[in-house]
Amino acid sequence: MPELPEVETTKRGIEPWLKDQIISKIIVRQPKLRWPVSDEIHSLEGEKVVSLSRRAKYILVETAKGTAIWHLGMSGSLRLVEASEDPGGHDHIDWQLSNGKVLRYHDPRRFGALLWVAPGADSEHLTHLGPEPLSDAFDAAYLFQRSRGKSQAIKTFIMDGKVVVGVGNIYANESLFKAGIRPQTAAGKISKQRYERLVAEIKTVLAAAIEQGGTTLRDFVGGDGKPGYFAQQLFVYGRGGQPCKFCNTTLKEIRQGQRATVYCPSCQR
Repeated sequence: MPELPEVETTKRGIEPWLKDQIISKIIVRQPKLRWPVSDEIHSLEGEKVVSLSRRAKYILVETAKGTAIWHLGMSGSLRLVEASEDPGGHDHIDWQLSNGKVLRYHDPRRFGALLWVAPGADSEHLTHLGPEPLSDAFDAAYLFQRSRGKSQAIKTFIMDGKVVVGVGNIYANESLFKAGIRPQTAAGKISKQRYERLVAEIKTVLAAAIEQGGTTLRDFVGGDGKPGYFAQQLFVYGRGGQPCKFCNTTLKEIRQGQRATVYCPSCQR
């Protein structure tokens, strides 16, 4: 599943091609995505793209008539293609732009979405979300306070979008490893001092992944059609049973919330 760095990479990749362009025409070949594509999305035709932004794993495209909200789901991607390029079987939505390019949404599993929000309205998909992990609002004091009394494992706690957005499975594994915290540890039993380090590592890991273009996943390509390159620097994710890169101890793999969790029994406590 594309995580926050992949979504941010996509946003940055398509932004120069969309901003200040007119959405000439919207073609919806398959409206049955995770949520049905509303016919109101066609009200954006003829409108100029004012700005692009990201909130959690959503990409927001703002116009005077309303805001389109893209979600890539598990296998979705947004790419700029030439108008002459014929769509494939999983190319569900096209936005024809005034610069002659086409923003094309590709999604084999159809777990993504294209939502529409009227001007000045809030999206129900965004209102409940926690702070952005790279913002000043996300700090050790906040995370420590939210964790008090929580018996929930720290890994599932930081992956909860109501606590903080965008810390998906890959980056939760990596951040906990670098902070030296075992993923099974109860969130409420972690000291503020250890949260200081964890917050710092979450910010560092996510910022590095964004800078390097996101993690290469089987179904993901960036907005410019190029995959990310962060995967080659992963310390624990996907490396269960292999030696730790720091101490050579065999990494353990367990399941938490139906997700693979990999950690070092020696480096993490």
